[in-house]
Amino acid sequence: MQVTIKEFTFGPDNFTVSPGAKVTVVNQDSTAHTLTATGQGGFDSGTIGAGKTVTFTAPTKPGSYPFICSLHQFMKGTLTVA
Repeated sequence: MQVTIKEFTFGPDNFTVSPGAKVTVVNQDSTAHTLTATGQGGFDSGTIGAGKTVTFTAPTKPGSYPFICSLHQFMKGTLTVA
């Protein structure tokens, strides 16, 4: 699964992956961002510099995991593990 950050939005901002799937985040903005779970059992991409790409592992427990950019908290989405 690939998520692209562009113009301070996640694309897609709501998506579903298999338990333990790899999620690649591509930052196409000119500033740093994160993709960080806001609840339990979370995940955090860490800081993704401008023009950089990181990959993290989705949770193994099925459920919905809201996330934000911890640097720009108006950026929101939901990762669903099914």
